Amino acid sequence: MSPFPVILSAPSGAGKTTIAREILSRRSDAGYSVSCTTRTPRPGEENGRDYYFLSRAEFLKQREDGAFAESAVVHGNLYGTLRTEIQRVLSNGLHVVMDIDVQGAHQLIRVFPQAVTVFVLPPTGEVLLERLKGRNTESSEQLVARLQSALQELQAVDEYEYVVVNDDLELAVNRVNAIIDAEVLSRDRVAGLRSQVTLLIDRLEREIESHQP
Repeated sequence: MSPFPVILSAPSGAGKTTIAREILSRRSDAGYSVSCTTRTPRPGEENGRDYYFLSRAEFLKQREDGAFAESAVVHGNLYGTLRTEIQRVLSNGLHVVMDIDVQGAHQLIRVFPQAVTVFVLPPTGEVLLERLKGRNTESSEQLVARLQSALQELQAVDEYEYVVVNDDLELAVNRVNAIIDAEVLSRDRVAGLRSQVTLLIDRLEREIESHQP
């Protein structure tokens, strides 16, 4: 099996982070790439587990050095995924499960074209609005920025290979699991066929050579 990145994107509040955590807890062949951010840690978050919390200067220096596979500005804060983090997980034979925004997904696919992209949709607009407003930790201006960001994310849905509706968490997790399994089988099958073709070509070449004067 050749492991690959699995990118989950969604409007804020659609549940992509929860789905990613469930996938990671259930699959022995999946690992997590810890992202970097300049935002302040939320209650219960730990550096190195949830994010690498960097100062803006530290983040910009790493970005200038080309350390990030992707980086983006989200609600005024910088977010990024280190190339070394992704390679670390892949080198251990694990799929890299990431929940990142559309901006970051565009960049990461250019660096890791073998990535599988999944867009997570909320069941209805009302549910999305309820989740976006339910935090009660943001100012009116911050909420408007979050709503505008959600709108931009939704407009990119057609760019993704798969779309999963999170109308029920268990079903949504099962759907994403099924996508990963299908991709593994498909890629292994293609790899097997290529190997078989190589052997056939080699056999024919040797046969042709044996009949030449």
